[in-house]
Amino acid sequence: MSAYTILQERGFIRQCTDETNLRLLLDNEIVTYYAGFDPTADSIHAGTLVPIMAMAHLQRAGHRPIAIIGGGTTMVGDPSGKTAMRQMLSLETIEANGRGILGQLQRYLIVDGASGLFLNNADWLLPLTYIDFLRDIGRHFRVNEMIKMEAYKQRLEREEGLSFLEFNYQLLQAYDFLLLSQRHNCALQIGGDDQWGNILAGADLIRRVERKSAYGLTFPLLTTARGQKMGKTEQGTIWLSAERTSPYEFYQYWINTDDRDVERFLKYFTFLPLDEIGRLAALEGSEIREAKACLAFETTKLCHGEQQAEEARQASRAAFSNDATDLSGIPTSMVASSRLSAGIPVVDLFLETGLAESKGAARRLIQQGGAFINDVQITDVNLVVCSEVVADGAFLLRHGKKRVHRVLVE
Repeated sequence: MSAYTILQERGFIRQCTDETNLRLLLDNEIVTYYAGFDPTADSIHAGTLVPIMAMAHLQRAGHRPIAIIGGGTTMVGDPSGKTAMRQMLSLETIEANGRGILGQLQRYLIVDGASGLFLNNADWLLPLTYIDFLRDIGRHFRVNEMIKMEAYKQRLEREEGLSFLEFNYQLLQAYDFLLLSQRHNCALQIGGDDQWGNILAGADLIRRVERKSAYGLTFPLLTTARGQKMGKTEQGTIWLSAERTSPYEFYQYWINTDDRDVERFLKYFTFLPLDEIGRLAALEGSEIREAKACLAFETTKLCHGEQQAEEARQASRAAFSNDATDLSGIPTSMVASSRLSAGIPVVDLFLETGLAESKGAARRLIQQGGAFINDVQITDVNLVVCSEVVADGAFLLRHGKKRVHRVLVE
């Protein structure tokens, strides 16, 4: 099966500059392609997995990825999809973030310098001289065309406006594509659909400067069936870093997928064959839990390794079956026995363990019947938790049916 067909059947393709010729190119040549990741944090999040998985499918089909860390472009800030100017980061912070992201990308891609490359655009953007760049690159862009782009148009209509710094972002990203074409024969740029205008600008720049074809392909910007942005929850972002989001929490995010999202998430975020995904997607009622467990295990295995995925699976089963034999993977914190002997207000416990964002939120959770200690529902917002809840040196707090936290007593 062709690489283009694989992406198409799994739902990756939103827009493409020239489907017929790109399909032929992917079928007949080894294509070098790239996607960019701005290192605004030391980890990428679950929403970024769409381009990463697409890159992995293309590499498995024999093509050559280039993962670009935007060390240079991050110092400018991409206005696409942003309502305000991005916070400026130091070069040292950007480089440290890039190292963290490289480790995460290596779980999905081979970037060994031969089968795939990992590059930082700071290496070629920071040495640029302003006048030379304007003369050689800027002359190919028309302001009246740029401000028609949706990303620029939205910002121009807001009170915050659009800084001249951000206005240059499209030129820099287009220059990335041009340079990768010249140095590495890169013919394809991929990214989220909010990058469509920037990708088109790069392909057009290559056509003008190099007089050759370049292609662009974008993916849908995912939201869940509940309307949430992919990789976001009410409690925050789901990160690929185990230090930011534990393997257990990562696993729980996927196993709690809405029934309506299971099939497309299996297509996007696992390498399971489509016939197996079809079988899992056909499950109904309580049996859909099998499909969700498969989704959670496969995604966690890719991100954190098989051992961590298995531990998360066992911990999840233990937590939700009253089996205390394996709770090591569950988010855990400690309290001093002296505090518990004196009594800890239950709202404080839910706040300290992260099961509630504030004391007010903890009170509302209790009033709505969603708070539990050791599977016993809490009905009193003024409850003071004491030592009698402890069994084998610990007790469990639960937020609704899906979020569990273990408290160890020192």
